[in-house]
Amino acid sequence: MTDPTSPIGVDPAVSQLDVVRPPQAGLADSTVEAGLELKARSQWSYARRRFLRHRLAMLGLVGLIVVFGAGALANFVAPYTFDQIDLLHVYNPPTTVGHHFFGTDEIGRDYLSRVIYGIRTSLEVGVFVAVLSSIFGVIVGAIAGYYSGWVDNILMRITDLVLTLPALAILLTAAALFGSGSQWRITFILAGFFWTGIARISRGVYLSLREKEYVEAAKASGAGDLRIMFRHILPNTLGPVIVNGTLSVAAAIITEAALSFLGFGIKPPTPSLGVLIAGGQIAPQKWWLTVLPGLVLVFIVLSINFVGDGLRDALDPQQRRIRA
Repeated sequence: MTDPTSPIGVDPAVSQLDVVRPPQAGLADSTVEAGLELKARSQWSYARRRFLRHRLAMLGLVGLIVVFGAGALANFVAPYTFDQIDLLHVYNPPTTVGHHFFGTDEIGRDYLSRVIYGIRTSLEVGVFVAVLSSIFGVIVGAIAGYYSGWVDNILMRITDLVLTLPALAILLTAAALFGSGSQWRITFILAGFFWTGIARISRGVYLSLREKEYVEAAKASGAGDLRIMFRHILPNTLGPVIVNGTLSVAAAIITEAALSFLGFGIKPPTPSLGVLIAGGQIAPQKWWLTVLPGLVLVFIVLSINFVGDGLRDALDPQQRRIRA
Protein backbone atom coordinates (compact mmCIF):
# COMPACT_ATOMS: atom_id res chain seq x y z
CA MET A 1 0.00 0.00 0.00
CA THR A 2 0.98 3.56 -0.45
CA ASP A 3 1.05 6.23 2.21
CA PRO A 4 -1.76 8.75 1.65
CA THR A 5 0.63 11.55 2.59
CA SER A 6 3.11 10.53 -0.10
CA PRO A 7 2.83 11.38 -3.83
CA ILE A 8 0.34 9.22 -5.68
CA GLY A 9 1.82 5.91 -6.79
CA VAL A 10 5.13 6.40 -5.01
CA ASP A 11 6.41 3.85 -2.55
CA PRO A 12 7.24 5.44 0.82
CA ALA A 13 10.55 3.54 0.77
CA VAL A 14 11.65 5.73 -2.11
CA SER A 15 13.09 9.04 -0.94
CA GLN A 16 11.80 12.35 -2.18
CA LEU A 17 15.25 13.03 -3.65
CA ASP A 18 14.92 9.94 -5.83
CA VAL A 19 11.49 11.07 -6.97
CA VAL A 20 12.57 14.49 -8.22
CA ARG A 21 15.94 13.35 -9.55
CA PRO A 22 16.04 13.83 -13.34
CA PRO A 23 17.02 10.90 -15.55
CA GLN A 24 20.36 12.52 -16.38
CA ALA A 25 21.39 12.42 -12.72
CA GLY A 26 21.65 8.64 -12.73
CA LEU A 27 23.72 8.79 -15.93
CA ALA A 28 26.05 11.33 -14.34
CA ASP A 29 26.45 9.18 -11.22
CA SER A 30 27.23 6.10 -13.27
CA THR A 31 29.72 8.11 -15.34
CA VAL A 32 31.53 9.27 -12.21
CA GLU A 33 31.51 5.76 -10.75
CA ALA A 34 33.04 4.43 -13.97
CA GLY A 35 35.91 6.90 -13.63
CA LEU A 36 34.77 9.10 -16.49
CA GLU A 37 34.22 12.83 -16.39
CA LEU A 38 32.12 14.93 -18.69
CA LYS A 39 34.01 18.09 -19.62
CA ALA A 40 32.67 20.94 -21.72
CA ARG A 41 35.09 22.04 -24.42
CA SER A 42 35.44 25.63 -25.54
CA GLN A 43 35.80 26.77 -29.12
CA TRP A 44 39.52 27.28 -28.53
CA SER A 45 39.92 23.67 -27.38
CA TYR A 46 38.25 22.44 -30.57
CA ALA A 47 40.51 24.72 -32.60
CA ARG A 48 43.56 23.33 -30.81
CA ARG A 49 42.48 19.76 -31.54
CA ARG A 50 41.94 20.55 -35.23
CA PHE A 51 45.32 22.24 -35.44
CA LEU A 52 47.12 19.29 -33.83
CA ARG A 53 45.54 16.97 -36.41
CA HIS A 54 46.81 19.09 -39.32
CA ARG A 55 49.90 17.16 -40.41
CA LEU A 56 51.52 19.85 -42.57
CA ALA A 57 50.95 22.47 -39.87
CA MET A 58 52.59 20.28 -37.25
CA LEU A 59 55.50 19.58 -39.61
CA GLY A 60 55.92 23.31 -40.21
CA LEU A 61 55.65 24.06 -36.48
CA VAL A 62 58.39 21.56 -35.64
CA GLY A 63 60.59 23.03 -38.36
CA LEU A 64 60.05 26.57 -37.07
CA ILE A 65 60.81 25.52 -33.50
CA VAL A 66 64.11 23.99 -34.63
CA VAL A 67 65.17 26.82 -36.95
CA PHE A 68 63.99 29.76 -34.86
CA GLY A 69 65.22 28.06 -31.70
CA ALA A 70 68.69 27.83 -33.23
CA GLY A 71 68.50 31.50 -34.21
CA ALA A 72 67.31 32.63 -30.78
CA LEU A 73 70.09 30.62 -29.10
CA ALA A 74 72.72 31.52 -31.69
CA ASN A 75 75.28 32.42 -29.03
CA PHE A 76 75.14 28.83 -27.75
CA VAL A 77 74.35 26.88 -30.93
CA ALA A 78 76.68 28.44 -33.51
CA PRO A 79 80.14 26.84 -33.59
CA TYR A 80 81.76 30.25 -34.20
CA THR A 81 80.85 33.91 -33.88
CA PHE A 82 79.48 35.50 -37.05
CA ASP A 83 82.54 37.77 -37.46
CA GLN A 84 85.33 35.34 -36.56
CA ILE A 85 87.96 35.36 -39.34
CA ASP A 86 90.19 32.46 -40.35
CA LEU A 87 92.37 33.36 -43.34
CA LEU A 88 93.75 29.81 -43.49
CA HIS A 89 90.32 28.47 -44.54
CA VAL A 90 89.04 30.80 -47.24
CA TYR A 91 86.26 29.65 -49.59
CA ASN A 92 86.21 26.16 -48.13
CA PRO A 93 83.23 24.15 -49.45
CA PRO A 94 80.85 22.49 -46.94
CA THR A 95 82.82 19.97 -44.90
CA THR A 96 82.87 18.37 -41.49
CA VAL A 97 86.45 19.55 -40.90
CA GLY A 98 86.37 22.28 -38.29
CA HIS A 99 82.57 22.04 -38.17
CA HIS A 100 82.30 24.15 -41.33
CA PHE A 101 79.11 22.38 -42.41
CA PHE A 102 78.10 25.33 -44.66
CA GLY A 103 81.63 26.13 -45.75
CA THR A 104 83.43 29.45 -45.33
CA ASP A 105 83.32 32.80 -47.13
CA GLU A 106 85.95 35.06 -48.70
CA ILE A 107 87.69 35.85 -45.38
CA GLY A 108 87.26 32.46 -43.72
CA ARG A 109 84.16 33.16 -41.65
CA ASP A 110 82.09 30.08 -40.85
CA TYR A 111 78.97 30.27 -42.99
CA LEU A 112 76.82 28.05 -40.79
CA SER A 113 77.38 30.43 -37.88
CA ARG A 114 76.54 33.40 -40.08
CA VAL A 115 73.36 31.72 -41.29
CA ILE A 116 72.30 30.96 -37.70
CA TYR A 117 72.87 34.58 -36.66
CA GLY A 118 71.10 35.68 -39.85
CA ILE A 119 68.08 33.60 -38.83
CA ARG A 120 67.96 35.48 -35.54
CA THR A 121 68.01 38.82 -37.35
CA SER A 122 65.29 37.76 -39.77
CA LEU A 123 63.24 36.38 -36.87
CA GLU A 124 63.42 39.71 -35.03
CA VAL A 125 62.30 41.59 -38.12
CA GLY A 126 59.48 39.19 -39.01
CA VAL A 127 57.99 38.87 -35.53
CA PHE A 128 58.13 42.56 -34.65
CA VAL A 129 56.71 43.60 -38.03
CA ALA A 130 53.83 41.16 -37.56
CA VAL A 131 53.13 42.36 -34.01
CA LEU A 132 53.31 46.09 -34.79
CA SER A 133 51.29 45.84 -38.00
CA SER A 134 48.67 43.63 -36.33
CA ILE A 135 48.18 46.04 -33.42
CA PHE A 136 47.92 49.10 -35.65
CA GLY A 137 45.78 47.33 -38.24
CA VAL A 138 43.34 46.03 -35.63
CA ILE A 139 42.96 49.50 -34.10
CA VAL A 140 42.29 51.11 -37.49
CA GLY A 141 39.91 48.34 -38.58
CA ALA A 142 38.07 48.37 -35.25
CA ILE A 143 37.47 52.11 -35.35
CA ALA A 144 36.39 52.02 -39.01
CA GLY A 145 34.10 49.02 -38.61
CA TYR A 146 32.51 50.00 -35.31
CA TYR A 147 31.74 53.64 -36.03
CA SER A 148 31.14 53.22 -39.79
CA GLY A 149 29.93 56.33 -41.66
CA TRP A 150 32.41 59.10 -42.40
CA VAL A 151 35.01 57.66 -40.03
CA ASP A 152 34.99 54.42 -41.99
CA ASN A 153 35.26 56.29 -45.30
CA ILE A 154 38.27 58.34 -44.23
CA LEU A 155 40.21 55.43 -42.70
CA MET A 156 39.48 53.05 -45.57
CA ARG A 157 40.44 55.62 -48.20
CA ILE A 158 43.79 56.06 -46.42
CA THR A 159 44.16 52.27 -46.36
CA ASP A 160 43.35 52.04 -50.07
CA LEU A 161 45.90 54.78 -50.78
CA VAL A 162 48.64 52.83 -49.02
CA LEU A 163 47.62 49.68 -50.90
CA THR A 164 47.84 51.41 -54.29
CA LEU A 165 51.41 52.64 -53.71
CA PRO A 166 54.18 50.65 -55.43
CA ALA A 167 55.47 48.83 -52.37
CA LEU A 168 59.05 48.10 -53.46
CA ALA A 169 59.70 51.63 -54.76
CA ILE A 170 58.28 53.22 -51.61
CA LEU A 171 60.24 50.85 -49.37
CA LEU A 172 63.47 51.62 -51.19
CA THR A 173 62.79 55.35 -50.91
CA ALA A 174 61.91 55.11 -47.23
CA ALA A 175 65.03 53.08 -46.51
CA ALA A 176 67.15 55.68 -48.30
CA LEU A 177 65.49 58.63 -46.52
CA PHE A 178 65.22 57.26 -42.98
CA GLY A 179 68.41 55.27 -43.08
CA SER A 180 69.07 51.58 -43.38
CA GLY A 181 71.51 49.26 -41.73
CA SER A 182 69.64 48.49 -38.51
CA GLN A 183 67.00 45.79 -38.34
CA TRP A 184 64.88 48.04 -36.12
CA ARG A 185 64.67 50.81 -38.71
CA ILE A 186 63.69 48.24 -41.32
CA THR A 187 61.11 46.82 -38.91
CA PHE A 188 59.29 50.15 -38.50
CA ILE A 189 59.45 50.86 -42.23
CA LEU A 190 57.92 47.49 -43.08
CA ALA A 191 55.29 47.77 -40.35
CA GLY A 192 54.14 51.01 -42.00
CA PHE A 193 53.03 48.99 -45.04
CA PHE A 194 51.94 45.65 -43.59
CA TRP A 195 49.04 46.94 -41.46
CA THR A 196 46.64 47.47 -44.37
CA GLY A 197 45.59 43.84 -44.88
CA ILE A 198 44.84 43.28 -41.20
CA ALA A 199 42.93 46.58 -41.05
CA ARG A 200 40.63 45.53 -43.89
CA ILE A 201 40.03 42.11 -42.35
CA SER A 202 39.26 43.42 -38.86
CA ARG A 203 37.05 46.17 -40.31
CA GLY A 204 34.91 43.60 -42.12
CA VAL A 205 34.55 41.49 -38.97
CA TYR A 206 33.60 44.53 -36.87
CA LEU A 207 30.99 45.59 -39.42
CA SER A 208 29.24 42.23 -39.05
CA LEU A 209 29.61 41.86 -35.28
CA ARG A 210 28.52 45.37 -34.28
CA GLU A 211 24.90 44.39 -34.99
CA LYS A 212 24.92 41.25 -32.82
CA GLU A 213 22.68 40.86 -29.80
CA TYR A 214 25.49 40.75 -27.25
CA VAL A 215 26.75 44.13 -28.49
CA GLU A 216 23.28 45.61 -28.06
CA ALA A 217 23.10 44.08 -24.59
CA ALA A 218 26.48 45.61 -23.68
CA LYS A 219 25.28 49.02 -24.85
CA ALA A 220 22.08 48.65 -22.84
CA SER A 221 24.10 47.82 -19.72
CA GLY A 222 26.03 51.08 -20.06
CA ALA A 223 29.33 49.80 -21.50
CA GLY A 224 31.39 52.40 -23.33
CA ASP A 225 32.52 52.18 -26.94
CA LEU A 226 36.10 51.26 -26.11
CA ARG A 227 34.99 48.45 -23.79
CA ILE A 228 32.62 47.07 -26.41
CA MET A 229 35.23 47.30 -29.16
CA PHE A 230 38.14 45.71 -27.33
CA ARG A 231 36.47 43.66 -24.60
CA HIS A 232 33.43 42.18 -26.34
CA ILE A 233 34.08 42.28 -30.11
CA LEU A 234 37.87 41.91 -30.31
CA PRO A 235 38.01 38.31 -28.97
CA ASN A 236 35.76 37.25 -31.87
CA THR A 237 38.18 38.73 -34.41
CA LEU A 238 41.32 37.00 -33.11
CA GLY A 239 41.01 34.04 -35.48
CA PRO A 240 41.56 35.90 -38.79
CA VAL A 241 43.96 38.35 -37.12
CA ILE A 242 46.19 35.52 -35.85
CA VAL A 243 46.21 33.83 -39.26
CA ASN A 244 47.03 37.04 -41.09
CA GLY A 245 49.67 37.96 -38.53
CA THR A 246 51.34 34.58 -38.94
CA LEU A 247 51.52 34.98 -42.69
CA SER A 248 52.87 38.53 -42.19
CA VAL A 249 55.96 37.05 -40.54
CA ALA A 250 56.86 35.20 -43.75
CA ALA A 251 56.09 38.24 -45.92
CA ALA A 252 58.21 40.49 -43.71
CA ILE A 253 61.17 38.09 -43.80
CA ILE A 254 61.01 37.87 -47.60
CA THR A 255 60.71 41.66 -47.98
CA GLU A 256 63.61 42.27 -45.60
CA ALA A 257 65.71 39.78 -47.54
CA ALA A 258 64.84 41.52 -50.81
CA LEU A 259 65.76 44.95 -49.41
CA SER A 260 69.03 43.62 -48.00
CA PHE A 261 69.80 41.89 -51.28
CA LEU A 262 69.33 45.21 -53.12
CA GLY A 263 71.55 46.99 -50.61
CA PHE A 264 68.83 49.06 -48.90
CA GLY A 265 68.18 46.82 -45.92
CA ILE A 266 70.38 45.57 -43.13
CA LYS A 267 74.01 46.43 -43.68
CA PRO A 268 77.05 44.24 -43.01
CA PRO A 269 78.58 43.16 -40.71
CA THR A 270 75.17 42.40 -39.18
CA PRO A 271 74.18 39.11 -40.80
CA SER A 272 70.75 38.45 -42.26
CA LEU A 273 69.63 35.94 -44.82
CA GLY A 274 69.26 38.64 -47.47
CA VAL A 275 72.73 40.01 -46.74
CA LEU A 276 74.25 36.53 -46.98
CA ILE A 277 72.54 35.79 -50.30
CA ALA A 278 73.69 39.14 -51.68
CA GLY A 279 77.23 38.56 -50.43
CA GLY A 280 77.46 35.32 -52.37
CA GLN A 281 77.14 37.24 -55.65
CA ILE A 282 80.79 38.28 -55.49
CA ALA A 283 81.80 34.67 -56.16
CA PRO A 284 79.08 32.97 -58.21
CA GLN A 285 81.15 29.79 -58.58
CA LYS A 286 81.06 29.31 -54.78
CA TRP A 287 77.54 27.90 -54.83
CA TRP A 288 77.18 27.37 -51.08
CA LEU A 289 77.36 31.11 -50.38
CA THR A 290 74.03 31.65 -52.16
CA VAL A 291 72.26 28.31 -52.23
CA LEU A 292 72.45 27.37 -48.54
CA PRO A 293 71.06 30.60 -47.02
CA GLY A 294 68.50 30.65 -49.84
CA LEU A 295 67.33 27.15 -48.93
CA VAL A 296 67.06 28.15 -45.28
CA LEU A 297 64.93 31.16 -46.29
CA VAL A 298 62.66 28.97 -48.45
CA PHE A 299 62.30 26.45 -45.61
CA ILE A 300 61.31 29.17 -43.14
CA VAL A 301 58.72 30.67 -45.47
CA LEU A 302 57.20 27.28 -46.33
CA SER A 303 57.00 26.31 -42.67
CA ILE A 304 55.27 29.57 -41.76
CA ASN A 305 52.79 29.12 -44.60
CA PHE A 306 52.03 25.56 -43.45
CA VAL A 307 51.39 26.82 -39.91
CA GLY A 308 49.22 29.62 -41.27
CA ASP A 309 47.15 27.16 -43.30
CA GLY A 310 46.70 25.00 -40.22
CA LEU A 311 45.61 27.96 -38.11
CA ARG A 312 43.16 29.07 -40.78
CA ASP A 313 41.55 25.63 -40.91
CA ALA A 314 41.54 25.26 -37.13
CA LEU A 315 40.09 28.68 -36.33
CA ASP A 316 37.36 28.49 -38.97
CA PRO A 317 34.18 27.57 -37.04
CA GLN A 318 32.60 26.17 -40.21
CA GLN A 319 35.55 23.88 -40.90
CA ARG A 320 34.62 20.28 -40.14
CA ARG A 321 37.47 18.29 -41.61
CA ILE A 322 41.19 18.74 -41.85
CA ARG A 323 42.48 19.06 -45.39
CA ALA A 324 46.06 17.94 -44.72
